Amino acid sequence: MALEARGTTRRVLRYVVLVLVAALVLFPIYATLMAGFKPGTKVLDHPESLLPVDLTLDTIRDAWDTGNLGRYLVNSFVMSVAITIGQVITSLLAAYAFAFLRFPLRNTLFLVFLATLLVPAEATILINRETIQTWGWIDSYQALIVPFVATAFGTFLIRQVFLTLPTDLREAASLDGLGHLAFLREVAAPLARPTIAAFALFSFLAAYNQYLWPLVVTNDPDYRTVQIGLKSLAAANLDQINLVMAGTVIAFVPILVILLIFQRQLIRGLTAGAVKG
Repeated sequence: MALEARGTTRRVLRYVVLVLVAALVLFPIYATLMAGFKPGTKVLDHPESLLPVDLTLDTIRDAWDTGNLGRYLVNSFVMSVAITIGQVITSLLAAYAFAFLRFPLRNTLFLVFLATLLVPAEATILINRETIQTWGWIDSYQALIVPFVATAFGTFLIRQVFLTLPTDLREAASLDGLGHLAFLREVAAPLARPTIAAFALFSFLAAYNQYLWPLVVTNDPDYRTVQIGLKSLAAANLDQINLVMAGTVIAFVPILVILLIFQRQLIRGLTAGAVKG
């Protein structure tokens, strides 16, 4: 009985700690939602500012219209989807080459490939910006998308999954007449689907949250992204915190929808390779 009581106490304490941590994580999101749905006169009235009273959609409408967030959201979505597709395709091809093909200096090239992860983006932003300007791509979707269509992180992640596949699969596929692209498309990629889905989600979120690069390669508001739009909205409405919070809520909605839709794939991708049995 004493052991059972001790075990129950541990479980209760564990759940209490989890609830407290969850509350700490979710409180800023809750406070932003409350501020985003309140009129300007109520957003700083405590404790009413944190209670679900006097809520209105007018603040959301004002933020949408004032900040031109519709156009910015479209730009962010187009950029993020294109970057995600590009990174998934290039990572699949490169991971397959490093996992299944045999060529001179393969491991050395892979290490050099991984070394690019150690180079901070800020160290290359100037030369990349000059390149984009030389090509005449300033204020274009190409400038937002092309520099990010390949990533060493995705190649590494998918390659590690490919290395766990039995070599007999490739040999059997060769006997059946499957070429490299056919094997990748019909065998390797489907087996790595959870990891690919999780990587695609991470890729989309990273692209969607970009701020610095879109800022330096765009001057035309028609090509700027939602993160820049939020900064502009905040700068133009310093005395209207509720508008800024409403804009943040609008920008958060696409991320929330995508996370809800792909949460199962994300969990499967994060737990792929866990101990079985």
